[in-house]
Amino acid sequence: MAGFLLVAGYAVAGAMQVLVWNPLAAVPGSTLGEIHSAMDRANESLAAPVVLIWATTGALLAAAVLIAAFRHPISGKTAASLDLSVLVLAAPAFWMASFPAGMGLADAFAISGGDHAPGGRVLYAVSAASLVALIAVAARRNR
Repeated sequence: MAGFLLVAGYAVAGAMQVLVWNPLAAVPGSTLGEIHSAMDRANESLAAPVVLIWATTGALLAAAVLIAAFRHPISGKTAASLDLSVLVLAAPAFWMASFPAGMGLADAFAISGGDHAPGGRVLYAVSAASLVALIAVAARRNR
């Protein structure tokens, strides 16, 4: 259950980072509505469907691990390894899902397309910590 909650929290935070926090940080002093209006005028978008598909996919993968853990006798280490793997792979998938939004902001406002809010760095740090934990679980499993 903890793995599911962590992955679901990562998905929600990632979606909020791309669709709310980063645009507000990228265009300080503007409301989200003003940002969307300016992007519409520039024929740009935050690619919300891509971001929501990314977030939903991660949550569904974590739900699949949770369901498998309840229906089949898999060990806690196996479930943890699967959830940690989802969190590790979430970072490159997050980058791909957020790229169109970043480029939309960059094109509409003549700014950098990178993260302007700190949430992206936090998500990457969680994925990096998950990689370290996954290696530790794998090393412990092989003993």
